[in-house]
Amino acid sequence: MGPIGRIPRKDREGQQETDLTNMFAIVRTGGKQYRVAEGDKIAVEKLAGEAGDTITLGDVLLAGEGADLSDAGKVTVSAEIIAQAKSEKVVVFKKRRRHNYRRKQGHRQQMTLLRITSVGSGASKAAKKTDDAA
Repeated sequence: MGPIGRIPRKDREGQQETDLTNMFAIVRTGGKQYRVAEGDKIAVEKLAGEAGDTITLGDVLLAGEGADLSDAGKVTVSAEIIAQAKSEKVVVFKKRRRHNYRRKQGHRQQMTLLRITSVGSGASKAAKKTDDAA
């Protein structure tokens, strides 16, 4: 969603539709929150790692499948780093009128491109394995 609001469905060609039957999670990383499902690609603030590395997003705030919500503490989100990149340039322009004061500075924020590989209950799978052994 941008500053204007949600893009109408007819104008969202090429963007991935979120299926309501898949498992999803709300994760927090870099001070921002993202709704992710398996197969999604997201751009987040820079994370440590190189392209091809697999990371686990630990701060899961909410998880669910369709309209059903599940315990977020038992859900793990795994992602693969696609690339380390820089976002678009932000131009900082300062001016004080009538004083011949103009300063122009640019900034490109570093970011990490992620592909979500799995959203699931990793802790409950481990618990089931220990129950079978007992």
